[in-house]
Amino acid sequence: MYKVKNGDLLEKKYGSIVVGVFADDKKPEGIVKEIDKKLDGYIVELQAEKQILADLKKVTKIHTLGKLETKTIYFVGLGKKQELTFEKLREALAALTKSLNKDKCTEVAVAFDTLLRDKKEGSVFARAISESIGLASYQTPHYKENKSDGTELEKVVVFTQLDKDIIEENLATGYALSNGTNLARTLVNAPANYMTPTHLACAAKEIADRYGMEYSVLEKDEMEKMGMGALLAVAKGSDQPPKMIVIKYRGREKWENVLSFVGKGLTFDSGGVSIKPSLNMHEMKMDMGGAAAVLGAMETIGMLKPEVNVLAVIPSTENMVNGSALKPGDVVTSLSGKTIEVRNTDAEGRLILADGVTYAKQLGADYIVDVATLTGAVIVALAGITTGAVTNDEELMEDVFLAAKEAGEYLWRLPNFDPYKEMLKTSDVADLNNAPGREAGSITAGLFIGEFAGNTPWVHLDIAGTAWARKDTEFGPKGGTGSMVRTLSTLAKNF
Repeated sequence: MYKVKNGDLLEKKYGSIVVGVFADDKKPEGIVKEIDKKLDGYIVELQAEKQILADLKKVTKIHTLGKLETKTIYFVGLGKKQELTFEKLREALAALTKSLNKDKCTEVAVAFDTLLRDKKEGSVFARAISESIGLASYQTPHYKENKSDGTELEKVVVFTQLDKDIIEENLATGYALSNGTNLARTLVNAPANYMTPTHLACAAKEIADRYGMEYSVLEKDEMEKMGMGALLAVAKGSDQPPKMIVIKYRGREKWENVLSFVGKGLTFDSGGVSIKPSLNMHEMKMDMGGAAAVLGAMETIGMLKPEVNVLAVIPSTENMVNGSALKPGDVVTSLSGKTIEVRNTDAEGRLILADGVTYAKQLGADYIVDVATLTGAVIVALAGITTGAVTNDEELMEDVFLAAKEAGEYLWRLPNFDPYKEMLKTSDVADLNNAPGREAGSITAGLFIGEFAGNTPWVHLDIAGTAWARKDTEFGPKGGTGSMVRTLSTLAKNF
């Protein structure tokens, strides 16, 4: 889909040409000057009349009226040159992509050097092209009788005077990041009857098979023999069999220094006996957003092939209500041996992750990052903008922060002070209380999982607010966002 060339952009015919314009450019230079000359000063005239807008994310389309081989040129506004950042460029290119898709463009040539403040940014900013085009082109799968025309970009030719190999490498990185994110979006957007734990296990196997990774899954009888009482307790209310899904990516010869991603795979959450309100319950198909993020990251890792060992563990079930369902007041014994009093059956994610984290340690995890749509409290604290984090290890937390910054995803750390941990130990009949109350709900939920990480370096990511968008964004339609796929992938790449 993406090609890089060092030649003259105007000597060959392309469907459309993309050019970046800065608000503080005094006069046309480089390729813009050449285009203006071939159009008899038309570009300068349009700029003077403010019909080509350079404000950030403004897109202007002009027709060349037969004076160029290419029929149309898209000018994308980048704002003031010194204020342009990688994230702002991503947003501008996302706006451009929506215009290109609306016009059903299938081929464009990008004057890449016009998107740069200076040549040093080339290697990083190239990633923004493929990442933004991939993310902004995503369409939510639907099940309507009449299928819409899914016309989208098929070929993007990037023209630059910079090192071709470096640009190609970063385009490939951006493409892999968007591909993994979009896979996660599709998994999250699938209706719960199309995305049961069994379907989720099949999706994981497809990724493993595609990239030659190791795949395994524990069935219910195996979990019973091992003593995965927390996961099995949640699964009792559902007719769908639970799964403990495992993928191993071996990027090194020895299985050591293993980075593990543990994703909450709750394919539908009714709340169980502590049932949720009916309003918007249909959105609870997204409660496997953590599992989707992990699988999306494994897709990206498979494409990029970093030299790191990655272990993906996904405990998966539904949280439903039947005569066998988990009840408030029940006591369950986790795989670790710790007992848990269930005060709230709607605090089920932390239960299945307890066994998931313990199993990851048994499989050799040296570092653990768990990802979960865990609490409504994190939405109250951080809205749908920022992912909340809790940790037991400063160094790993810093690595995750740096990865999130590079990936352009917002992340904020919540405290892990001892008094919060003591709130988990307020049960008279068990080691832990799964729902000590509304106060500090996101913190105590995360620290509950931390009890099972023990001394293993661990970071918890609560994506309850960021995994689902209730309205369209610059990077795609409402629904699943693929939150944290790019952060996890970047963490693995940098590890």
